[in-house]
Amino acid sequence: MKHTDIRTVFEDKSLLGQNTTVCGWVRTSRDSKNVAFIELNDGTTLKHLQIVIEKESGIALDEALKLGTSLKITGKVVEGRNETPEINAESIEVLGVCPPEYPLQKKRHTLEFLRTMPHLRGRTNTFNAVFRVRSVAAAALHEYFQSRHYVYVNTPLITGSDCEGAGEMFQVTTVGYDPSVRSEEEYFANDFFGQRAGLSVSGQLEGEMAAMAFGKIYTFGPSFRAEKSNTPRHVAEFWHIEPEIAFAELPDVIEEAEGMIKFVIRQVLDRCPNEMKFFDQHFENGLIAKMEELISHDFGVCTYTEAIELLKKSGKDFQYPVEWGCDLQTEHERYISEEVFKKAVFVTNYPKEIKSFYMKQNPDGKTVAAVDLLVPGVGEIIGGSEREADLDKLLAAMNERGMSLEPYADYLDLRRFGSVPHGGFGLGFERLIMYMTGISNIRDVIFFPRTVGNIR
Repeated sequence: MKHTDIRTVFEDKSLLGQNTTVCGWVRTSRDSKNVAFIELNDGTTLKHLQIVIEKESGIALDEALKLGTSLKITGKVVEGRNETPEINAESIEVLGVCPPEYPLQKKRHTLEFLRTMPHLRGRTNTFNAVFRVRSVAAAALHEYFQSRHYVYVNTPLITGSDCEGAGEMFQVTTVGYDPSVRSEEEYFANDFFGQRAGLSVSGQLEGEMAAMAFGKIYTFGPSFRAEKSNTPRHVAEFWHIEPEIAFAELPDVIEEAEGMIKFVIRQVLDRCPNEMKFFDQHFENGLIAKMEELISHDFGVCTYTEAIELLKKSGKDFQYPVEWGCDLQTEHERYISEEVFKKAVFVTNYPKEIKSFYMKQNPDGKTVAAVDLLVPGVGEIIGGSEREADLDKLLAAMNERGMSLEPYADYLDLRRFGSVPHGGFGLGFERLIMYMTGISNIRDVIFFPRTVGNIR
């Protein structure tokens, strides 16, 4: 049906004095003897459009004033208080009646309560703002990589190899329970692919293959991890940005990661000012200033070994003890970024035992050319590395871990046929949205969160 977006009503001054049709849902309403008011929102903007209904107009209001009701309204756009457009209604059509048990009433609900109704929570101010920021951030990521001549590739969601080597994959099968099957080999022989298959934890391995043809590529899609971590930072299905860069070493990877983060945050600040003000007011005071501060400085760089020494000398009583070889925990990462560098910082050259098999081995024999980006308030949001381009060293790393080589035959071939220095990184999209909005639970920045015991 022909109508004007409410966002356009706010932005297009030429509509003042014109008759316009808008559609939306009733967010609040007030009724008095001579006039009634409706705050209407259609999802195109965080701001609600005020509809003024003169009682003498004879417009039927029995259903139109109920919260959640969807309406089509035609009337004249006029200038209200504070030079804000509103509409003097001339006709109202009820598109969908909303009964009194509509759960989103005027009072403010907790995010935990709203998670019980994923089908409705998008109509609230919080989620209107979250998903608008998410949309702008996604577009900015594409804009950044496309403007730098990266090729966007779609890597498979069903795979026969575990990129991380951690075994936390969801199995994909068409074979149901069968007690007569005598072995795992027999079970998978009768399955769709004739072998074990699972949902991808990362598109990196396939992304490297694409980079060996196109030079610079990026993937942006869902990843799946069957990790039973019921924490505010983990979901089983999340969105992943993974660039891979041929003819690149670790400093090149670091430079690209910093450029990407700064570009996306700048775009969100510029294009979502109302949403960012909302988050600054309701979720994290000083959020906008924090974002501006982050992107106004060059990010710091230190090695893992240097970070361990800084932690040991801190005098802090950390929950997790600090020794060379330990995996840095969130408390360690936040101390480094918040109290030592007081800005975003890249930590490089981690012990090879705590990083993935595909990372380039450094000459010291103890570390790999890995990098994590730590940001104040969160900790790690990007993980990456220069990839191991030497076939013998890669085979040695895989054999040390007892990995089966057969599922990685194509990946190993890349090191046989014109291998080049190359690297890349991964960014969990939801964690970036959490950082930019001040939302503390990952379940509140993805529309339908998939967690242990929950698939609604």
